Amino acid sequence: MITLHDNGVFLSEGVLRTSAPLSAEEGRKRTLAWEILQTHSVSGNPEKLQVRFDAMASHDITYVGIIQQARASGMREFPLPYALTNCHNSLCAVGGTINEDDHVFGLSAARKYGGIYVPANQSVIHSYAREQLAGCGKMILGSDSHTRYGALGTMAVGEGGPELAKQLLRNTWDVPYPSVVLVYLTGAPKRGVGPHDVAIALVKATFERGFVNNCVLEFAGPGIAGLPIDYRNGIDVMTTETTCLSSIWETDRETQGFYEAHGRGEEYKELHPGEFAYYDKYIELDLSRVEPMIALPFHPSNAWTVREFLDNAPDILAGVEADARKRYPKAKIDLAQKVRDGGVWADQGIIAGCAGGLFDNITEAADILRGGNCGGGYFALDVYPTSVPVSLELTKIGATADLLQSGAVIKPSFCGPCFGAGDVPAHNGLSLRHTTRNFPNREGSKPGEGQFAAVCLMDARSIAATARHGGRIVPATEVDYEAVRHPYHFDKGVYEKRVYNGYGKPQPETELILGPNITDWPKIRPLARNLLVELAAVLRDPVTTTDELIPSGETSSYRSNPLRLAEFTLSRREPAYVGRAKAAAELESKRLAGEAPEKLQALLSRAGAKAEETQFGSCVFANRPGDGSAREQAASCQKVLGGFANICYEFATKRYRSNCINWGILPFTLEEEVDFPYEPGDCVFVPEIRKAIAEGREDIPAKVLKAGGGEVELILHVRGLTAEEREIILDGCLMNYYAKRAN
Repeated sequence: MITLHDNGVFLSEGVLRTSAPLSAEEGRKRTLAWEILQTHSVSGNPEKLQVRFDAMASHDITYVGIIQQARASGMREFPLPYALTNCHNSLCAVGGTINEDDHVFGLSAARKYGGIYVPANQSVIHSYAREQLAGCGKMILGSDSHTRYGALGTMAVGEGGPELAKQLLRNTWDVPYPSVVLVYLTGAPKRGVGPHDVAIALVKATFERGFVNNCVLEFAGPGIAGLPIDYRNGIDVMTTETTCLSSIWETDRETQGFYEAHGRGEEYKELHPGEFAYYDKYIELDLSRVEPMIALPFHPSNAWTVREFLDNAPDILAGVEADARKRYPKAKIDLAQKVRDGGVWADQGIIAGCAGGLFDNITEAADILRGGNCGGGYFALDVYPTSVPVSLELTKIGATADLLQSGAVIKPSFCGPCFGAGDVPAHNGLSLRHTTRNFPNREGSKPGEGQFAAVCLMDARSIAATARHGGRIVPATEVDYEAVRHPYHFDKGVYEKRVYNGYGKPQPETELILGPNITDWPKIRPLARNLLVELAAVLRDPVTTTDELIPSGETSSYRSNPLRLAEFTLSRREPAYVGRAKAAAELESKRLAGEAPEKLQALLSRAGAKAEETQFGSCVFANRPGDGSAREQAASCQKVLGGFANICYEFATKRYRSNCINWGILPFTLEEEVDFPYEPGDCVFVPEIRKAIAEGREDIPAKVLKAGGGEVELILHVRGLTAEEREIILDGCLMNYYAKRAN
């Protein structure tokens, strides 16, 4: 089905070749990735990219903070098309007026600075970007990790908010030229196998090995021709879960049809790799061999075929239970009850968001359910079309009626089920979702309060097949139905009548409307001569997600209030963290006031350092932090609480490491063979850290001061910082960096 090859390969006339009449170096320049990245880079150095994007998009969890950062740094107008969508904090009953206050701020900012404002429930962020911003050969930056439009010939990148603030300030996205990995598609999917099945299989094959970490995936091969555009988009958006940097696909008549259907035919260009394009690695994916898949908690890579899962459900679910009990000792977990009456029973099905709510997914789900029903038991099916135009077309062709008649509920465009802000199952509920993630707590449960629910990722087709059987899990390949392909008609009037498009027409006289929860960032100080940090959290999990660093769900309401949001940092993974970090910050506050407390004086004495030259704060250790969402708050909340460093063996994603740097958090790494047996309360002293960063040193001596006495020498690494990143860390954060230069 999927074969990974660690060696390079040439592609010529659509065929894989081991040799070529040119060098690998020349062949690298013939990939789509090379052409698009170099066209958008202004560095003049092909190995060190400085990219300016064609457009940007943010949703209502992130755009307030981004605009506040850029405004504080001197921004006067949006220099590129910037869409502000309202698809995450759309539940305006949560948190009082907070969410709608953010929306009103967004509209006032779009008017003031010349932006695009997409009201709540009109479209999810990635649907609007596909429909209105994408273009062949273009690049788009989004403050959401699933910013992926490669199937439309657009290289898109999900990053933390500071990277978008840089673009608003006419700066660049800086990254070394990445490795490019070919995904070579052959065959054709069988009936009942959807894009989520292909995507989950790809994530399973690549994630654990880190096979494509921070690489660009380039899709080519004869298998593409048989895939409808929604199918391609459904695979592409899930490439984020492989931890790749971006993606790009060959384009063809199917791609052209998408742009023409949306009244934007001029955005189409035929894109193909050049003859003997060279790829650093390659993946062979035979679509004909893909089976319906299910990803069990707590990651999309924790996957089996649905049939394999059903045949071994007691053992597989026992493994999930054991994992969950380690993570959540307070919760009473019982998934074994789902195995009964000759099957495995789910409590909920959700088809939603940028991956699930696509037109073709929903029409085929309607085909499966037509004439059937979801039953009157505990199982419920909710369907969220990805945009109002999609919802309108589903209504016109009768798919909405078919779903409603089956007992499904049609809901507005909203991303909530993907991150735990909607359709939260009951305790011990098992939810099947065609959404992007099933990380811990993505379904909205609170294990710290004894609650637990489990999310499994499945394709819309198998979810519909399961719904037709009243919640008994069934792969769609085992259901008899006829799939009808419907041409899609986009009604542009929907957006013309409701979306505010002010790009290129800023109204600087417009006053920003600031609700009481929208606050400025607290003052952040530059890096001092020496650094002394106390370990406030030590996380031994193989991977720590951004959801664990700052939970999603109802916490999203506070994303415009840095101090209130920071109270949730690591709350569902290490509840003691906030108290420890605050205690360290209080000591630092007293040091700055010239009143270093006895505890701090004792530590400084052990370190041989002076109080006036040594910053004190907190630090997080994790083996591999930062998988998942692009949300900058995973780093900024640590900084707000007085965090100065992360120590790890490897950062899970480039975007989380960038978030740390942009918030002035030292991105320390260790060699794999170095043991780190230290616990919360132990401190790490890094002498002359400011000088080391300023001089670009990458190997930095440090000393662990153990809480129980004793000291251990340690070498920390800070590798690959650009000159600008060094200055950002020295200044304390990106906002300080820009403010300093503006003054």
